Amino acid sequence: MNTAYLALERHFARIASLQDAIGLLGWDKEVMMPSGAAERRSENLAMLEGLRHEILTAPIMADLLDQAEAAPARAASAETDWQRANLTAMRRQHTRATALPQDLVEAHAQATTLCEIAWRDARQNSDFKALLPALTEVLNLTRAIAAATGEACGLSPYDALLDSFDPGTRQADIDPLFTRLRAELPALTAAALETQAALPTTRAPQGPFSLPRQEALGRELMQRMGFDTTRGRLDVSLHPFCGGATHDVRLTTRYREDDFIPAMMGILHETGHALYEMGLPDAWISQPVGQSGGMTLHESQSLIMEMQFCRSAPFTRWLAPRLRAAFGVADNAPGWDAQALHRQLTHVEPGFIRVDADEVTYPAHILARYELEKALVSGDLALKDLPAAFNERIHTLLGLRVPDDRQGCLQDIHWPAGLFGYFPCYALGAMTAAQLRQAACTQEPAILPAIEQGDFAPLLEWLRTHVHGRGSSAPLRQIVLEATGAPLDADAYLTHLRTRYVDRAPNA
Repeated sequence: MNTAYLALERHFARIASLQDAIGLLGWDKEVMMPSGAAERRSENLAMLEGLRHEILTAPIMADLLDQAEAAPARAASAETDWQRANLTAMRRQHTRATALPQDLVEAHAQATTLCEIAWRDARQNSDFKALLPALTEVLNLTRAIAAATGEACGLSPYDALLDSFDPGTRQADIDPLFTRLRAELPALTAAALETQAALPTTRAPQGPFSLPRQEALGRELMQRMGFDTTRGRLDVSLHPFCGGATHDVRLTTRYREDDFIPAMMGILHETGHALYEMGLPDAWISQPVGQSGGMTLHESQSLIMEMQFCRSAPFTRWLAPRLRAAFGVADNAPGWDAQALHRQLTHVEPGFIRVDADEVTYPAHILARYELEKALVSGDLALKDLPAAFNERIHTLLGLRVPDDRQGCLQDIHWPAGLFGYFPCYALGAMTAAQLRQAACTQEPAILPAIEQGDFAPLLEWLRTHVHGRGSSAPLRQIVLEATGAPLDADAYLTHLRTRYVDRAPNA
């Protein structure tokens, strides 16, 4: 490749190092940082984000991009294909960055850091009014970013936000899929509840469950799935997440003494994210093309692990005796057999908390947030009216009366963190996960028998080849099409839900 392109690689390697530092400081902010350090940490993060933006938008970057793109094309090869994809990703980042003045980038970084800290207390006290000033600042800055980016990229403000998390995704792609979910899920949910009610009752495992034993179990399962403990760690935070840096992947969960399942499944979910990060192409580790292919793919990797395989009947047949051993329970203890465990992991019940929702009712939580954040960004919904609007959507979609803001609009960190446009990726990720599982099990028949033995190696190898190792070398829809042979749609997801929750197929 030409000298201009090689110079770009050096600049983007510096940007990648800065991003790693930002990621580690962000992890520390959520896990270890004392509350009194919040203001200074917000300044640190704002400075680093500003420096990253300064490098990316320097005049030399535009010149180098123009020169690299104008250079004569070299003969096609695997390396030049990756270089061309990298150049496309570089141009995309540069276009988005130059749309924003540096003071706006730094102000947004500082505002979100302070808002996240304020959110902790507001959530604990179920006090949305206490969060309103900080969240208003974040929303105003997010609108400014959306408007400027949209103008530069020829997108509506909300599409500009979507594109920041999922390159190429637009409302026009999402709306038909979500319309179908909204139309079909009520009847499917009713059928799942009817099937569930007809089954014999089972007793749930009774606590308390030692937190050290829960943690040890989680670490064992992470390693079973392929997590490299020399390149990552597990901690505790208020809101489970996966973050950190390249070759230093940090994931968190939260524990309850009365129920081990939420923490265990949270670890399995976040390990899916971590495995994706650990499987990205090492040869391109400091370049845009070596980064993940967007948040729909990222969420698909957490959901294919947690939902598609780790809640499946084959996996629970392997897991049940390990759980009994972990908590010192007799083999014949009621509620601890594989069938009862599978019933626990696939129990359907509308609830208030998104991260605890079952597969069938989960999309309703996303539909509500998608509608609300579009209205917030456009200005059709005033921020002060968010709690009432949130509660109304949950009642309409799930039939529930939200009792307080803690279980309502304050439950998620996303909006305080400025992550408007992220929520749709969860539902799109669930669809992608179902489609990938269907293809993986068809193409590699060894996967499901291995899962029943607690062996994730065949599955991980398939994902490394078809998803992880591709980085950002192709758009989401191309990766899905080439991996599964079909465009991304809702068919596999809805079929999966019917098979597992209505038909109760033995290996679902």
